[in-house]
Amino acid sequence: MTPAARVSAAIEILDAIGAGTPAEKALTGWARRSRFAGSGDRAAVRDHVFDALRCRRSFAALGGAQDGRGLMIGALRAQGSSIEAIFTGERHAPAPLTEAEHAHLAGAPDLTEIETLDCPDWLIPRLRASLGDDFAPVMARLRQRAPVFLRVNLLRAPRETAQAALADEGIATRPGSLCDTALEVTLNARRVRGSAAFAQGIVELQDAASQAVIAALPTPPDGPILDFCAGGGGKALALAARLNRPIRAHDANPARMRDLPARAARAGAEVEILAADSLAARGPYALVLVDAPCSGSGSWRRSPAAKWALTPDRLAELCREQAAILDTAAELVAPDGYLVYVTCSLLHDENEAQIDAVRARDPRWGLVRRRSFTPLDGGDGFFVAVLARISGS
Repeated sequence: MTPAARVSAAIEILDAIGAGTPAEKALTGWARRSRFAGSGDRAAVRDHVFDALRCRRSFAALGGAQDGRGLMIGALRAQGSSIEAIFTGERHAPAPLTEAEHAHLAGAPDLTEIETLDCPDWLIPRLRASLGDDFAPVMARLRQRAPVFLRVNLLRAPRETAQAALADEGIATRPGSLCDTALEVTLNARRVRGSAAFAQGIVELQDAASQAVIAALPTPPDGPILDFCAGGGGKALALAARLNRPIRAHDANPARMRDLPARAARAGAEVEILAADSLAARGPYALVLVDAPCSGSGSWRRSPAAKWALTPDRLAELCREQAAILDTAAELVAPDGYLVYVTCSLLHDENEAQIDAVRARDPRWGLVRRRSFTPLDGGDGFFVAVLARISGS
């Protein structure tokens, strides 16, 4: 595909997303209809789409419209690329610029501060309150592509061995600073899933801050460990490798865990999946990890459509769900155990406020530690709080 054809494809996909199709579904649908597109073409089109979603507000202002065409015009303008060289109307290129588009592009690109940060209006006060002086720098970082991090599986190899194995396959990495298991991929990230190191369970794709959350957890007393909201199982596998202990995993939607048994076998980790009706009988637990459903605001670089899909009602619903999950999980913790609450959110409502609220509802919980990560630390945004029963309660 030519560069112009790739832009045309991105316009088509962005219009589908604008009409309500989820981003991944729109990308997959286009790829299935476009068998002529090679892997390089698919990757380039995906990059166009995700860049436009990360920067939707500023690109729309630069391009003069919020549809796919306007976003791609804005993208090219932001890059300083020749727009007329792409919008020629020849073969598979987008149609030539209209008079209105020419007129818009003739004006100075005078963007407001908020447009340059690509932040939804209603979230600005909440994010300012949550991030303080870091608000603008964090929002600017969320406009960029996220780095690709790997977690070295200590059950299989130390970090140096994993790095050498990847290098043998042309995948360059450097040690991540947030965690001793993290490697940042600096070359050929798209080869990772097809590498022998991945197939042999030596490495897994996992953000560095997500790894740091697990590394910072206390070593629990003897007793079972439960990942209460396991999802795909990334944190359960990281826990198993970090502690070298069996992990039990549960999720309200068991379908999310369908790949976990195969992933655990590849990693050499012992993970037992528990249904809801067996949770209490198999407890109490020395540590219960609650990786709660949340806005995902800390990972908007990876899922940029979520930034624009979030609404006040949805945030309120998530906060209610988080509180209910915390109360349920708390009842599964052994008297000398730990309750760990994690989100990939930057918002106070989903983080500190939830911990303060659960402690107000149940004063038996004491705060051991809590920490926030933002993209300024190098990885995604994460929050973690460790609670323990107050002695004698």
